[in-house]
Amino acid sequence: MKFFEYIGRAAITFIEELGALALFFLRSLYWLVRPPIFLRQLFKQMEFIGVRSSTVVLLTGMFTGMVSALQTYHGFSLFGAEALVGSTTALGLLRELGPVLAALMVTARAGSAMTAEIGTMQVTEQIDAMTVMAVNPYQYLIIPRIFAAIIMLPMLTVVFDSIGIIGSYLVGVELLDIDKGIFMARIVEYVAYEDLFTGLVKSACFGAILSIVGCYKGFTTTGGAEGVGRATTNSVVISSVSILIADYILTAIMY
Repeated sequence: MKFFEYIGRAAITFIEELGALALFFLRSLYWLVRPPIFLRQLFKQMEFIGVRSSTVVLLTGMFTGMVSALQTYHGFSLFGAEALVGSTTALGLLRELGPVLAALMVTARAGSAMTAEIGTMQVTEQIDAMTVMAVNPYQYLIIPRIFAAIIMLPMLTVVFDSIGIIGSYLVGVELLDIDKGIFMARIVEYVAYEDLFTGLVKSACFGAILSIVGCYKGFTTTGGAEGVGRATTNSVVISSVSILIADYILTAIMY
């Protein structure tokens, strides 16, 4: 009976958490269209989420493109189709790897910071002080972060895709001796603007997911410093899993 009791308690906890997250999302949507908009906070979060994440996105994109080209070459060489390495790598980056890996990197760097910052403000009662001073915490803390993540994730995805294709070119042409004309011609032939657009739509959705989950976990933090650490860990795990689930759903819808 204890086993079934544990399963039931876990299911109830999950449903309660899901409902609380849905209410937080609806409340955020309500304040999303209400003035005022704190532009200074918005630009600050755009710089924090986008500009400061560019280094890790560049490194991840470069080596993702390089290893994708290397693995694709060894697979295609079995069938004499080495010329398709460039187009296959580019399609993989634009459709899947770019949006997903960029979102996971931003989740690890910026999403965790969102939760830690807002969680610290929550446990030290700074959010209550803002409410007392007639400053809406949703408009001042939550909305700028959601907006900034939705705006900056597609830009970071473009950076990821670009540097990933450059990395695949360096490996394919310079290291594996694929003809550069054929390499580029296959990319132009098989890669369409729809592939890039699909990846950008995905990245915007992933930006919304990581920012909403990060802000929610920070906003509901309890238990002092230990609670902040626990909320940060849960935020990264939930955001990462949610991004992968959303990636499958969006892929099934779009293709």
